[in-house]
Amino acid sequence: MKSFTALEFALVFAVAAIDRAWAWGNVGHETIGSVSIRSFISSETTSFVQTSLGSTYNESLGVAATWADTVKYETAYEYSKPYHFIDAEDSPLSDSCSVELSRDCGDEGCIISAIQNYTERLMETSLSATQRQEALKFVTHFLGDISQPLHVENYEVGGNDIDATCDGKSTNLHAVWDTGMLVKSVDANYDNDVQTYAAELVTRIKTGEYKSLASGWVTCITDSALDGTSCPLVWAKEANAYDCSTVFDYTKGDDLCETSYYTTAIPIIDLQLAKSGYRLAKWLDTMAL
Repeated sequence: MKSFTALEFALVFAVAAIDRAWAWGNVGHETIGSVSIRSFISSETTSFVQTSLGSTYNESLGVAATWADTVKYETAYEYSKPYHFIDAEDSPLSDSCSVELSRDCGDEGCIISAIQNYTERLMETSLSATQRQEALKFVTHFLGDISQPLHVENYEVGGNDIDATCDGKSTNLHAVWDTGMLVKSVDANYDNDVQTYAAELVTRIKTGEYKSLASGWVTCITDSALDGTSCPLVWAKEANAYDCSTVFDYTKGDDLCETSYYTTAIPIIDLQLAKSGYRLAKWLDTMAL
């Protein structure tokens, strides 16, 4: 099972602190991919995924889920940077949260249009195996990014320009949500092991506190929704609502990973990652790959 040393966690946290488009970090994205492929994808979809990813990614969505964050630094993929977020021009400090596609999705595209585009490419059988694998990796990643509240928020560059402290480390609010609090929780509660954490979320979905909620997470997913923006917009609005209720509700100067802010945020993070993994499975299944 995949586990991280303290040094690896620190490096992931440091990278997240300098880039607004590193949603959930490797820990979160691997969790989402693992939740999805562990129990909720059909056998037919699993076969397609494993064949598509091959040995390079150990046939695992968990491993492949981090690819999009890595390549965006390469010249050939710089175009994809805006696809990791949408700049919601709302007013979270005034308790006015909203996402509007026409207002917030820039000319270069955004996460909502990217999910639509790469979903269509993944279903396009005339594309090469390499092109469809790329689309699969993008879809997997972006369905994770869209559940992170600060990836659907423009205020202070999605929290990047807000100084914050997490476990005694100087960082910014965006990075606290991307990695700081999640890493602390996985370290403390799941022995630094992503697969143990993913297994716990699967259990909550199957038999635990999320069981009665899970069907509601995927109500927008239909055959007709795959070639549109309706589902991604629903998910973006859902994540964005936390910007009003929780994300900016902190006391300046507090260590956000050592206060009630952390204990309030962790259940939200767990829930959002579980949703992303479950939604990813149903999204891929609906494509009938």
